[in-house]
Order: sequence, then C-alpha cells, then structure tokens
Amino acid sequence: MTARGFLSDNASGVHPVALAALAAANEGHVPSYGADPITTRLGERARDLFGPDASIFPVFNGTGANVVAVQALLQRWDAAVATAESHMVNDESTAPQLIGGFPILTAGSVAGRTTPELLAPLFDAYDGSVHHARPAAISLAQSTELGTTYTAAQLAGIGAFARARGARLHLDGARLANAAARLGTGLRALTTDAGADVVSFGGTKNGLLLGDAVIVLDPALADPVARLRKASGQLASKMRFVSAQLLALLEDDLWHRNAAHANAAADLLVARLRPLGLEPAYPVEANAVFIPVPAPALAQVITDAPVLAWDATTVRAVASFDTTEEDVDALVATLARHLGR
Repeated sequence: MTARGFLSDNASGVHPVALAALAAANEGHVPSYGADPITTRLGERARDLFGPDASIFPVFNGTGANVVAVQALLQRWDAAVATAESHMVNDESTAPQLIGGFPILTAGSVAGRTTPELLAPLFDAYDGSVHHARPAAISLAQSTELGTTYTAAQLAGIGAFARARGARLHLDGARLANAAARLGTGLRALTTDAGADVVSFGGTKNGLLLGDAVIVLDPALADPVARLRKASGQLASKMRFVSAQLLALLEDDLWHRNAAHANAAADLLVARLRPLGLEPAYPVEANAVFIPVPAPALAQVITDAPVLAWDATTVRAVASFDTTEEDVDALVATLARHLGR
C-alpha cells in the first residue's frame, strides 16, 4: 500500500459518513436511473445550496462531468476556452474531442487564473469565418490547477464578460468546496450568483468513493445535460449509490468540513516548511501546496515522499479530508533530509 501523504486528494480513503450512506442505500429495491427517493432528495438539496432553478445530475467522475457540462454549452462548430494549465487542457486526454466533439482554445493566465483582459484577445481574434471555431464557452477551474482561487467578484467579472461576448460560463469545480471554504462563502455565491451556467461539482476529491455531478443553473440546459449524460456513458443505472454519497456530502455541510480540514492541513504544511526556507511557488488558496525542489534532488524526493512531481523543480502536495499533523510532519522531515535543511 502507498504511504499516506499528499500525492492527490484522490489518494485518500472514503469518509465514514459516505460509507454509511452507501450502506443505507443498499436496503431494498428502488427504481433505477435516478427515479429513486435518494436522488430526489439530492435534487432538493442542490436547490437549497445553488438556487431554486438548479438541477443536479450525478456522474461517475470529473472527466465525465466536464465533458457533459461543456458540451451542453456548445454548437458543433464551437470551441471552449480554458487556461493552458487547466485540467481540461492537460488531464482529460482526448475526451473533450472524442466524446464531446469540441476543441479547446487556451487563454492567458497568471498563477492559474484568467481575467477578462486576458480573455479578450482570444475573442477579438475570432473573425466569424467558417474556417475557425467560435469561442462560445469559458471553462474556469475553481480552485485552479495551481491551487489558487477566484473570488466571487472575479468570477462575476468573467461571467459578465462571457455574456457580453455571447458566450457561456462553465466552472470546473473539482475542488469548488475547497475554494468556498477558503473564501468563506456559500456555494451559490461562487456559482449561480457569479453568472455560471453549469458547474462540475467534485465529490471524489472531497471524501467520496466515487461520484461527481453536473449542476445545471440555467434551466434551459437541464434536458440537454440529461441526454448528453446518457450519450456519454455517464448515466448510472443504480444511481442511488452515487446520489447517496453526494447527498451525504451536501447535507449537514460535510462538504465544508472536509474541505476546511484539507485547507487547514495545507496551511500547516506551509507553516512547517517556512523555517526550512521553503516558500510555496504559488499562493496557497485551497488545499494544494507547490514546493520548490532543486532539480538534482527531485528524483529522490518523489521516490521517498508521497508527492507529485509537477515540473523539473517543483513538487505538488495536496492535502485531503483525512490529512493528519503526523502526515505533515513526515513530509517535512523527508524534505528536510533530502534538501539538507
């Protein structure tokens, strides 16, 4: 078994509340494909958190959520826009093109975040020609791949820019819970109120066995998303088992407690690294810490420490809902040993 640590918040186990929800959902028989009481209750809870027009569509994973969500925003001749660091560009393989049928155009960014000013040149360059894909949906990661977050005001500014350019806004919220916990906001403030049309909501990275969701905020997109979910192979027949976990996460604010714990563990890691002279490469605004490591030491560090090599001189450490102080101390000790600090 791999040592406990910081490879990813996907590497952690399952929260006991999610496991209990799965066991409870295993009683008796219920209708399939979401026509069950648990999925119905999940829909009610989604409206509580995201607004009265919201609808939620459980899926198996984040790639599926992103492809279904963005595909619903585009015509066949359109393109999505994302930053060069984004998961959509780097870590979805060819799923956007193969399953979604859409290209991705890359916009400028600073520390993982884009702005209307950085997006404008890409939209300005589109000349309406049939030879070029139309930029028609902006996809933002919240938190970003570099561990930074967009404030509600920043998101609202990009939402307003999108509407002014005739585009739609998608939030890749694999770590939306971490962003909301860090910023001290509810989920609605960073999604519905910011002008998002559709959200990919992460559960797996926040303590679930499996399961993410597409949350539709524009009611006109609900039927397209329902159909695309089926066509993309993301419709679970025994959906109650995915819905039960998501409901457990969203009820009683477990999503917030888990995310806040992971964020606090990341903060503790930063505090323990600073006496060693190690300052994060990017602002720590969620649960990811990017740690500079001299290139000659990188291979040995990633061999001995449960962290991910991000580039030739940086490792990424991601805290989870169950990260302990002992986990933090073990990582710091390993880094100190290999870096001679």
